[in-house]
Amino acid sequence: MSWKIQSHSTELEDLLIEESLFFTGNGYLGVRGNLEEGLDELDKTIRGTYINGFYDIVPITYGEKQFGFPDTQQRLLNVIDAQSVEIWVGVGNEKEKFSLTNGTILSYVRTLHLEAGYTERKIHWRSSFGSEVIITFKRLTSFIRKELFYQFITLEPVTGDIPIKIISTLNGNVTNFTDQNDPRVSSGNAKRLQVEKIERLDNNNYIQLNTFASNLSTAALSTTSVSAEDVSYSHYVGKESITSTATFKLTKKVHVDKRTFYIDSRHEPNLLARLLTVKNELESLSFEEIVGQQKDYLQSFWKHTDVTISGNDSIQEAVRFNLFHILQSAGTDSISSISAKGLSGEGYEGHYFWDTEIYLLPILTMTNPHLAKQLLLYRYSILEKAKNRAKEMGHNRGALFPWRTISGTECSAYYPAGTAQYHISADIAHSYIQYFLATDDWEFMKLAGIEVLVETARLWLEIGHFYKGAFHIDAVTGPDEYTCIVNNNYYTNVMAKQNLYWAKKACYLLQQKDEIYWNKLKQKIAINDKELQQFQEAAECMYLPVDDTLQINPQDDTFLQKQKWDFANTPKNRYPLLLHYHPLTIYRYQVCKQADTVLAHLLVEDEQTEKVIENSYHYYEQVTTHDSSLSSCVFGIMAARIGRLDRAYDYFLQSARLDLDNTHGNTKDGLHMANMGGTWMGIVVGFAGMRVKETGLHFRPQVPKAWEEYTFHLQFKNRLIHFQITEESFNINLVNGEPLSIYVWDKKVKVQYEHSIVLV
Repeated sequence: MSWKIQSHSTELEDLLIEESLFFTGNGYLGVRGNLEEGLDELDKTIRGTYINGFYDIVPITYGEKQFGFPDTQQRLLNVIDAQSVEIWVGVGNEKEKFSLTNGTILSYVRTLHLEAGYTERKIHWRSSFGSEVIITFKRLTSFIRKELFYQFITLEPVTGDIPIKIISTLNGNVTNFTDQNDPRVSSGNAKRLQVEKIERLDNNNYIQLNTFASNLSTAALSTTSVSAEDVSYSHYVGKESITSTATFKLTKKVHVDKRTFYIDSRHEPNLLARLLTVKNELESLSFEEIVGQQKDYLQSFWKHTDVTISGNDSIQEAVRFNLFHILQSAGTDSISSISAKGLSGEGYEGHYFWDTEIYLLPILTMTNPHLAKQLLLYRYSILEKAKNRAKEMGHNRGALFPWRTISGTECSAYYPAGTAQYHISADIAHSYIQYFLATDDWEFMKLAGIEVLVETARLWLEIGHFYKGAFHIDAVTGPDEYTCIVNNNYYTNVMAKQNLYWAKKACYLLQQKDEIYWNKLKQKIAINDKELQQFQEAAECMYLPVDDTLQINPQDDTFLQKQKWDFANTPKNRYPLLLHYHPLTIYRYQVCKQADTVLAHLLVEDEQTEKVIENSYHYYEQVTTHDSSLSSCVFGIMAARIGRLDRAYDYFLQSARLDLDNTHGNTKDGLHMANMGGTWMGIVVGFAGMRVKETGLHFRPQVPKAWEEYTFHLQFKNRLIHFQITEESFNINLVNGEPLSIYVWDKKVKVQYEHSIVLV
């Protein structure tokens, strides 16, 4: 049920969107769902292949540059293109290239196989000269061998013997996509790679490219073979591309096997040797065997991650689609993460934001903690650069993580909605805290976690100050980028409080658990009891105001003083506001781009009363545009939290199929990864009400009227737990691991192995 995403459309606009929807990736390599034969509308297609975290350095140009503004930024690069396979049918004056605009399409279907991990296009095509052939394109990027991009093409004749020419290309003349009119897409520096080597080696085509400025290299090794009898091959090596041509007569089903292997210099200094090794290791495996490996890998993933929904096939399809693409984009090497568009496109230059920690790590922490750990280690790998950035910003100690980055330095040129979002350091700390509470992984905390918590906590002592007995944090920007450079943003303050509290707590817990290691770490990070006490005092005195009249948390010191935006007289075509109004115009009004205070209540709900949480939700709902794809899922979760289940479901629907239905109109630029994580959160954190706290797992389960039941698995402290929720019951089954107690509507219940607990 709902294990396939299918399309029958050959319309240009749909094909452009499907370049993102049907991308294949494995966390290291991502290949957009472009057509092997190409599109006639070359100016609109975004033909892309990406290696996670592979970048060049480009200059940032300012009209007026101030101290501390970054001089350069990193940009994810579109690397060597191996997708192109032209199929020419016929000979002489009756020769025609197969494409969706030539000849006649008799049938067409495109499928993403979520259980097997590959995509497929099947076309019954008649040429203008009467030859009919059924062509099936299959492709995958391997979860087992991260270097492999595999294309497997089948040609089956329908009419007689058909002369065929196959032209397979490996192209090193690649550029990045630009759009001068959209700030979410890069507008310059499209060409950032140059050919270093291009050669034919035995039966392999090889291209190596070097970046202009970052001193990185990438290479691809490609081989194409055809199963036909009496096939003849020829090859041409150009200045920036290599083509391999096969000619034969199609009398029976024939397979075209194209394998391309990618590597970059961050992972391997000897590029060619590594690629030859991997190619030789996989040479004896057929496409079916490699698909079998994919299935085995995904069977384990779905065992821990699948969410089932009875009563709505459309939502079931969307949920699995979102989960699969999160897996395809998640870095697994501890030096890469998940960018805003994953590996599906170039939007936001491939930068990593807070999106990963707040919207994507929750699902991985609770279903695939081994993957979550790698993403957390990425942040640890750039900790020293975050400490340097803090010093550059005038702080003596602490770590200020960059708002957007790849290699660890700040890439944001617009500081009011970039660098000023200091909350990212607390967001990262929050993800470490949640991981620890869910896994009890002390080895990780000793390796990286405590150091990150301490360095981020130090930042708040640097930028905050005591005033009239309370700890204030000034001149920051919260998640709501329509309100910038404010004092005492509630979200920032409450997340900083959690950061400070846990920095001290984690140190004390380690001291009790392993005093020898604590003494070593204490020397390494130069921490002492006085500083830990300062953490505690700042946390205890953190300024978290409540407006006495409205009984809400003000978003910041001046938000409630501003005039409300005139929503009634703002035309629909003027949204999102950031594309139609100057930032200063927006900053002067009560208007929110996305969840801010409401998000804070989701992440640290115990800081406020039920009344304040509910009142805040209703207040901010009236002034939030949801111009960001990060917003609807949060409002949906909190609507469920305050008992507005119908409203929660409305928001969930906006989130679940955002990319499948292209509701934001920009899916062609890449998928909205954080929103995909928000869909899982909408179910597990929203409808099921899951929270991970010091006391354990907490649930407040509810079922939308449109559903009969829903199920999911969670991993918690080396246990696998299955949950089944209907309107009548909340069924908990411990699949493996030791018994544990959890809380359901604040009632403590004990869960034991192979013993279901049904709560009515």
